[in-house]
Amino acid sequence: MNTFKYTFNEKRYHTFNYYLKSKYKSKVAKIILDAGFTCPNRDGSKALGGCIFCSEKGSGDSNLFSSDDILKQYENNKMVMKQKWDVDKFIPYFQAFSNTYGPLEKIKAMLEPFINKQEVVEIAIATRCDCLKQDVIDYLDEISHIKPIWLELGLQTSNKKTAEILNLQYDIDDLKDTLYRLEKTNIKSCIHILDGLPQETVEDMLQTIKDINHLPFHGIKIHMLHIISNTKLANMHKDNPFNLISRDQYIELVVKQLELLKPEIVVQRLTGDPIVEDLIEPLWLTNKTTILNDIDKLMRKLDTYQGSKYE
Repeated sequence: MNTFKYTFNEKRYHTFNYYLKSKYKSKVAKIILDAGFTCPNRDGSKALGGCIFCSEKGSGDSNLFSSDDILKQYENNKMVMKQKWDVDKFIPYFQAFSNTYGPLEKIKAMLEPFINKQEVVEIAIATRCDCLKQDVIDYLDEISHIKPIWLELGLQTSNKKTAEILNLQYDIDDLKDTLYRLEKTNIKSCIHILDGLPQETVEDMLQTIKDINHLPFHGIKIHMLHIISNTKLANMHKDNPFNLISRDQYIELVVKQLELLKPEIVVQRLTGDPIVEDLIEPLWLTNKTTILNDIDKLMRKLDTYQGSKYE
């Protein structure tokens, strides 16, 4: 019997949809935006070529419309969302690269068009834990009392050796420091992790959940590593192919990770949306709906739920 309390549709994990509908009493759509930022791992004198899995668009591949005018970009992408769903509440999601890597004035210019927009209920900002100076945190904390702010922070793995392979240029210790600083604010944090990383075992991937479980954060995105063209990872795989976990292995792994994850954490994603034309493998990622359905089926079969093995 499902005893999980953060659900109203028999889901056995704390979905972002549940969080939003509970709070705003209607569907909310995310609008993906590119505010023209870059990343310290690619930019400047200390640039080291970027993370090996990151594309030239800096994870902003899903943005349908690019424009220097951020409001025009927002309106164009919003029209697409409204054609899909009956929705009138939105979350601008600044996705590409690290959207707090720059002077405070640039960050203000990115956010201020949306702060007092009535249809905007929250704002999501993708960045890195090494791109949050105190003046930026103070500003985001200030506006978070007007509009809730989510900071999306890529951890990928708690394994420091794997972090070096990925060329992240930070590790879980840096993330911990950032989360403890954010804990003193009104800002919400969402951690991204990657399953199926080179040289990682199932135990390593479960350990990542265990390592973050007692940190102060609010949401998580779980992704399957996928190899896309024109990345360092694609070249690595071509020169020295490594095995990626199968679809069934991924589904079983995610269920085990959800069992360990504390139940109040909002699960914003359980798989990605790679651009088909750029995807090298695994090709099974192209059908997200069936993956999510099979995660649900396995959780029902096992009569398990998020946090059932949380300690």
